[in-house]
Amino acid sequence: MSNPADQHGQHGSEEGHGQPESAFEGAPANALPLTATEDRQWATLSHFGGILGFIPSLLILLIFKNRGPFTAQEAREAFNFTFPPTVVAFVAWLLSLLPVVGGVFAVVNALIWVTIAVFSVIAGIQVNRGRPYRYAFNLRLFR
Repeated sequence: MSNPADQHGQHGSEEGHGQPESAFEGAPANALPLTATEDRQWATLSHFGGILGFIPSLLILLIFKNRGPFTAQEAREAFNFTFPPTVVAFVAWLLSLLPVVGGVFAVVNALIWVTIAVFSVIAGIQVNRGRPYRYAFNLRLFR
């Protein structure tokens, strides 16, 4: 048996399920372009994020690539620099779990992270001064 209240529509409309319709429903969110200061800030953070691996620069690149040209350029540079050594460091970490040769791979892993951190800080300082930075050893896999 059906409820008479449902037949008369007392529980809201069928389309909105009791929710008022919004004038902004389905409108795309267009982000504003970054100011020069914000552009330099996010570009700097993409390089400093290299201390944590490639994830910060990838996120900054994906989120801000269309909002600031300096951020897009520097995040791409930082991502290209940090991606290969992060993968190698992860493999070295896995191999460091081996009983006999694990110590060697643990040292290799530590050296990789120290190298990434040092070059990321150098790059972040240069970019914070408003100068584009190019890593000397960069594969530039992603353009």
